[in-house]
Amino acid sequence: MNLAVFLPNWIGDVVMATPAIAALRSHFRQARLVAVGRKYVHGVIAGSPWFDEWLGTQGKGWAESVASTAYHLRKMKADVAILFPNSFRSAFTAYLGGCRRIVGYARDRRSWMLTDRLPPLVNERGRYVPSPVLDAYNHIAMILGTPWPGHQMHLFTSPQDEEQTDKVWTKFGLQAAAKVVLLNPGAAYGSAKLWPSEHFARLAQRLADQDQAHVLVLCGPSERSLARSIVDQAQRRTVHSLAEETLSIGLLKACVRRGDLLVTTDSGPRHFAAAFNKPVVTLFGPTHIAWTETYHPLAIHLQKPVSCGPCQLRTCPLDHRCMTELGPEEVYDAVRQLMTRWTWPLPQQDQRKRA
Repeated sequence: MNLAVFLPNWIGDVVMATPAIAALRSHFRQARLVAVGRKYVHGVIAGSPWFDEWLGTQGKGWAESVASTAYHLRKMKADVAILFPNSFRSAFTAYLGGCRRIVGYARDRRSWMLTDRLPPLVNERGRYVPSPVLDAYNHIAMILGTPWPGHQMHLFTSPQDEEQTDKVWTKFGLQAAAKVVLLNPGAAYGSAKLWPSEHFARLAQRLADQDQAHVLVLCGPSERSLARSIVDQAQRRTVHSLAEETLSIGLLKACVRRGDLLVTTDSGPRHFAAAFNKPVVTLFGPTHIAWTETYHPLAIHLQKPVSCGPCQLRTCPLDHRCMTELGPEEVYDAVRQLMTRWTWPLPQQDQRKRA
């Protein structure tokens, strides 16, 4: 039996799909599971024991990508397509790929292509009700006969990820630090999710001065200048960044696995913390918290109630008050709350890939 698992298109969403993926792997022990997804999310599931093959969506444009992926699905004779994305594109690809059973939510005008349709949660006006994507993914797995997958997300690192992280820890002297607090200032969704860099810098100063913590600023390839800016503004010898490193999702995962606490925007690495059982303070601005609720017991969500939000917009058309009014002192208080609530260091989930 061949199962094609269409992965979500966002890094954080892939992490939230891992309980369902693990349940599918456990339930279909003899099946061949193939991950279908965009190249940039491959690093999220790298090192996991779930998939027998990776099928990257290929092609320069929409039509070429769909046709190429559908061709490979026909070639592998996929029996079931499991659609975590709610897009028309994913359903159309599975449909053209000859998948005999296509499972997903009845959204984006694609119901006619689905053999197993899950109804989305809508209100009396027909609008989607903000609700945890994590639960939505779990229900997809249950349609295929799995037990309730639960809320514990899973991630893995490879020996190569850990080796690179060893070098970072040695370079900045983090192995001797009493606490290593990670800051994740970026957000691929759009600028509306960003917290001001000067706020991050002031938070880093407080952590360095009052808690003798080492601070490591995370970043993606397009966020190097942002990470450098925070370090420059902080002007503390124990505040560092990954801006000059060879960046990968694997490195980010391994850094979060080793760090003691994460302060982050509502972006992918936020979910890394939950998967590795790390305390995390998440700064929400334009997005509904309910969509990405992870039920993580070591999490604090901060969001300013403003008249214009949560708006779900990628860029703010006004004054970005939902993020600028969230001050460094308030965030620091949340960090201290987590620091005092839990014993340091916390027990880690050892999810490194065995050599």
